[in-house]
Amino acid sequence: MTVRVPAKVNLQLAVGQVRGDGFHPLVTVFHAVSLFDEVTVVAANDLTVAVTGEGAASVPTDESNLAVKAATELANAAGLRSAGVRIQISKKIPVAAGLAGGSADAAATLVACNELWNTGLSAAELSEIGADLGSDVPFALIGGTAVGRGRGEQLTAALAAGGYHWALAFGQVGLSTAQVYATFDRLRTARGAAGDQPATQADPELSHPLMAALRSGDPARVGPLLVNDLQPAALSLQPDLRRTLAAGREHGALGAVVSGSGPTCAFLAKDAAHAREIAVALTGAGVCRAVARATGPVSGATIVRDIQRK
Repeated sequence: MTVRVPAKVNLQLAVGQVRGDGFHPLVTVFHAVSLFDEVTVVAANDLTVAVTGEGAASVPTDESNLAVKAATELANAAGLRSAGVRIQISKKIPVAAGLAGGSADAAATLVACNELWNTGLSAAELSEIGADLGSDVPFALIGGTAVGRGRGEQLTAALAAGGYHWALAFGQVGLSTAQVYATFDRLRTARGAAGDQPATQADPELSHPLMAALRSGDPARVGPLLVNDLQPAALSLQPDLRRTLAAGREHGALGAVVSGSGPTCAFLAKDAAHAREIAVALTGAGVCRAVARATGPVSGATIVRDIQRK
């Protein structure tokens, strides 16, 4: 059973004050793009995982792997006596890049194992399991464009029209999400102490201008409204990202934003040809490790091959 699952870009990421449980309340606009991992599961006596492709060497293959956790939690929820399965992850989504690659692999594993084991769990039940694994997992299950609240796991489909073309610039090294949030908190506290903003941030709010622009389907309206509260923290940890963002803007990107906790920079283009031009320019400028072009929105985790029925 093979499932294809997309990366995500955050069109908006608004972050509130850290809560007592260590999490930050979020409002985010998720957007699934056509950069995919594929996860294949095969019945086995033991639970194992192997990883190939982009960043494979840095992906754990023990019980800390989110795909392994997904298979285990699904087996528990379905009342299975064993979670025996061989998981093969073929990666194109970079690791620790702000694109939710690990969460995508967990979502794909839930869909694949749910089918392989004939557990019959509903999409809502898979989403509930996914939310316990990671805040981005429920979105990876559905894809498209959606508003996330809470930790990002409370989803509402967005009324978005049209399709969008992107150039994605991958950083030289990954960024730890925990480190980015810690830096975000430190910077916010420093600004509060300096009187630049209140020490306690109000609950984050959805950008209604962005939602109106998405409903119009006009990328020229969407581009200037891309925003990420974590971007200053990512830039603080990797100052070279400023050069990356500047290079994309200089070559006509309608919008430029660090995706999630970074370091991937996402550039919204006018059309496919413009996305290609931006990608070539970024490569030539030498401001990133690699560049990919993608479109969105795309569907979430989807079965693409059933080996048993082939």
